Amino acid sequence: MTDTRTAEPVLDARVRTVRTAADGVRELVLTAPAGGPLPAWSPGAHIDLLLGPGLVRQYSLCGDPENRTRWRVAVLRQPLGRGGSALVHDRIRAGDLLRVRGPRNNFPLRPAAAYLFVAGGIGITALLPMVAAADAAGADWRLLYGGRSRRSMAYREELARYGSCVDVCPQDETGLLDLDGALATAPFGALVYCCGPEPLLRAVEQRCAGPRLHVERFAPRPVEDAPGTAAFEVVLRRSGRTVHVAADESVLAAVQAAGAAVLDSCREGTCGTCETTVLAGRPDHRDSVLDEDERAAGATMMVCVSRSLTPVLELDL
Repeated sequence: MTDTRTAEPVLDARVRTVRTAADGVRELVLTAPAGGPLPAWSPGAHIDLLLGPGLVRQYSLCGDPENRTRWRVAVLRQPLGRGGSALVHDRIRAGDLLRVRGPRNNFPLRPAAAYLFVAGGIGITALLPMVAAADAAGADWRLLYGGRSRRSMAYREELARYGSCVDVCPQDETGLLDLDGALATAPFGALVYCCGPEPLLRAVEQRCAGPRLHVERFAPRPVEDAPGTAAFEVVLRRSGRTVHVAADESVLAAVQAAGAAVLDSCREGTCGTCETTVLAGRPDHRDSVLDEDERAAGATMMVCVSRSLTPVLELDL
């Protein structure tokens, strides 16, 4: 993982085009206001759209990383959301200037000879550049893409060029994705990349554990066992301060109140913005970013949601 404690640059981006990519899905193409290249990114990366005070949302980049003149994101309208997707759908128009932060990549594509990609709904946006990269590299790959209906599934036409490597499975036509069949027929050692709604991610995790599986969540991972609920102390190594974190307080809130500069965005453990290096102590990981090996190592933590299993936690702040 990348240590993202320090502030990342915020830049302006012009909305070049806006279009409907599927039922309930709006696509934005962003360019640099004065022309020229945008920051580089790799498959799996996302950007933050700073939509207003306290309104920051993360969206996967789903275009071509080799094309530095434009970024592409697609936003699913969330009727029960917190307002970000509604703003994108109802208010953003071509020509608008947006404030953007990133890119950041917590979901990188690892080199492999074979892949199984599993997308559910808008989760296809994170996997589109991965599919292109795997195909360009000559890897053995397959994409299993599910959605409510064909009309709700973005980028089906774009994926058609890959032929039989892509299985488009609308639920109203084919039922739930055949995860058991896809995993059973995947090449030996294939890496599995999955992005989509929580029920799909949990179903894949139940069938495919270990380092071959890589998932990205748009919503926080359910925390079934949260033992670290007591108050504890955080030592800020660089500033030499000790901060008390109450039982009902996040590490992020406590250290920011003490004057520590920690960048944050989602505040729910999904974006990786507040990842902080741990120097001593044992974190109680409650994020949806770190994999099991990274959690076991305890080298970093997401301070917006994670806590401590030891009375004292020392951070590189």
